[in-house]
Amino acid sequence: MVQQPFRSMLFGFAFSPTLEINIMETSRLAHFFNSKLILLHVGEKTADKAHKINGILDRIEYKDLDFEIHWQVGDPVETILEASQSYKVDLLVLGAMQHEDVFTFYVGSIARKLTRKVACSVLLLIRPAAIRVPCQHIVVNGLDDPDTPVAIHRALYTAAALGAKQVTIVEEIRQQEVQVIVEDDRSLKRATLRKEKLKAREESRVQHILEEMPEELTSGLSIKTQSIFGKRGYSIGHYAEVVRADLLIMNAPRKSGVLDRIFPHDIEYILTDLPTDVLIIRNSS
Repeated sequence: MVQQPFRSMLFGFAFSPTLEINIMETSRLAHFFNSKLILLHVGEKTADKAHKINGILDRIEYKDLDFEIHWQVGDPVETILEASQSYKVDLLVLGAMQHEDVFTFYVGSIARKLTRKVACSVLLLIRPAAIRVPCQHIVVNGLDDPDTPVAIHRALYTAAALGAKQVTIVEEIRQQEVQVIVEDDRSLKRATLRKEKLKAREESRVQHILEEMPEELTSGLSIKTQSIFGKRGYSIGHYAEVVRADLLIMNAPRKSGVLDRIFPHDIEYILTDLPTDVLIIRNSS
């Protein structure tokens, strides 16, 4: 039996114009993932707020959903971090529309801080829907990293849970690895051969990962690999946008001390301009 990675989800919500569709989308995901849903509002509880959230919950699709509502006052980042830990959350959901002020609030500084500090995976929703839009295509990073097998497993699990038809594993190869300056036909040929070798190396590495995946997650699913050359994070985000992926799955950034504050993580190129919904996987094992 495939291990269930998202046993509990926490949705940090604000009383914005997008609240209802975010609740609809998040409750739907909790149903498909068979997760307990914890709803957390960082702010004071009032009768009007409670009435509004309860009214929305009365309209969700899946009435047997296991959920709790919590109200806490405090700093949003610290409160969400503490709640994620105390409730033993596997997946933190933050929802926002791209062109609203709340997008900057949640997906800007708060999301950057949470993805660095939180001990669980994070889902950034920019395309919530009141009526379900089926997930068809998932793009996941396939870079050479110890956590990549976990990210690929989560991508296959998510595809199975949401009924997606295709998963594309993108191997981002740094342009510097080619190490050939193209000046004439001969150097162009060397560069082309070098790229082909790098592509073959990356595809072989990803195939070994796929061979270790449970057959029940891979059967009936179209799994493709795609090597792209360019800046990590930026390239895969652009690719996901071009192919109109429904979900992009990435490894969470690793902490690296002082360098962590100087050089941007690959994931921060994604956070700067989200191409689609993004699931950031934190390997908590």
